[in-house]
Amino acid sequence: MSKKWGENKKNIFEKRRLKKGAFIAFLSVFLVLFLAFMVPVTVVATQNIVEDTKPTDPTNSRDSRESHLTGSKAERTNVTDLGSAESPDDLKELNIANTVTVTYDNGNGSLSGSLRILITLTLISLAPTLLVMMTSFTRIIVALHFTRTAIGTQTSPPNLVMIGIALFMTLFIMQPTLTTVYNDAVIPFEEGKMDQKEFGKVAMGPFRQFMYGQTQTKDVKLFMEINKMEWDGELESIPNVVLIPSFIVSELRTAFIIGFLIYIPFIVIDMVVASVLMSMGMMMLPPTTISMPFKILLFVLADGWSLIIGNLVKSFY
Repeated sequence: MSKKWGENKKNIFEKRRLKKGAFIAFLSVFLVLFLAFMVPVTVVATQNIVEDTKPTDPTNSRDSRESHLTGSKAERTNVTDLGSAESPDDLKELNIANTVTVTYDNGNGSLSGSLRILITLTLISLAPTLLVMMTSFTRIIVALHFTRTAIGTQTSPPNLVMIGIALFMTLFIMQPTLTTVYNDAVIPFEEGKMDQKEFGKVAMGPFRQFMYGQTQTKDVKLFMEINKMEWDGELESIPNVVLIPSFIVSELRTAFIIGFLIYIPFIVIDMVVASVLMSMGMMMLPPTTISMPFKILLFVLADGWSLIIGNLVKSFY
């Protein structure tokens, strides 16, 4: 009985397989017929007669100066023959196709508008790095991060709000420096009173003065020793490759000190809440869950944002 049942089951599987194969074959034939009759392809041959083929005919004057040009002379994009310019003004009037021409502002030593736009876009791409490394942004954003962590609100205020606060505080603190750069470097450069090299040196001066005022002496000595250079204690003898990393290390140290001072009152609240919970026998209840409302209450009553932001700004003066 079981043997007969097995044979019947096998026959059923074979019939299903044959039906499936027949359906796939029918579908394939249908698709081929559809493509053959419903999507005809029409090929049209065209004939172009070129009367003047002398400049581009590979059999005629291969060594001539015009053998590499496409089309007849009347169809060229070069209005003036190559090599016919006798002065720079004639060269500017040549209609040369498929090229990009950069004019150095008539050769007077200043940048043209197109090249100036290119340099501006490049500086915009480097702006985040310059903002973080050469301004007060680092100290502010680290201190704000410590504040949020100390309170215990992991996502409030959100990162976008903190970065916005840090940006506008940086703009407020760096306003005198940026004003000096604009008056002493940007305006004379726009008027053509200085070249690019002098502009870079003058524009870097106020930033160097700001960074030097916030940099600790031991950090400067550290990088001067690493660079194997002697330092006489003056700002003029510190290169930018030494001053910038020294400023960054000093800013990180100052920001961590501020973060430690911010943490102290909130740690006291955590300790008090944890002691009360242990005395009441509530050892399974996380102390941070109970202490966070008290931290927020203390922060609001003490006007914490005004204290932190105000003292952060004052730390740069």
